[in-house]
Amino acid sequence: MTVETKANLRDETITKLQDLIQLNIDSQKGFWQAAETIKDPTVAALFRRIASVRADNAAELKAHVAFNHEKPREDGSMLGTMHRWWLSARGALVGGDDHVVLSEAERGEDAIKQKYEEVLRELPGTAMNDVIIHQYARVKDQHERIRDLRDERAIH
Repeated sequence: MTVETKANLRDETITKLQDLIQLNIDSQKGFWQAAETIKDPTVAALFRRIASVRADNAAELKAHVAFNHEKPREDGSMLGTMHRWWLSARGALVGGDDHVVLSEAERGEDAIKQKYEEVLRELPGTAMNDVIIHQYARVKDQHERIRDLRDERAIH
């Protein structure tokens, strides 16, 4: 049995990294779109910062996949495209209402947080653990920030 290293990742690890790349791309695009939809300029700036972090996450994971002589994913998923469309349509219908946009953003955050948790459970001790844990901590922080903002703007 060969010991997994960052230079010699198992196929299963590469597959999971590809999934995380795709989800980070979806998230990046979603936050850019949400930043254009939401009325509050402070929240829009936060969304742009989160989009930038997700782009960094994807780039970091892509570098590890490429280092292992695999072609990293470059596009998001159809589901992510559909979620962005729904966010755009719903935001337009309610005029970019902060609570609605934040609610949709928080739903997306639930998905990416759950995927990182799944990967950490399914790949215990992978050579990529430090990278995945570091990214997960940022995702979790951003999820909590979005959730708290959504709750602050809840319609009573």
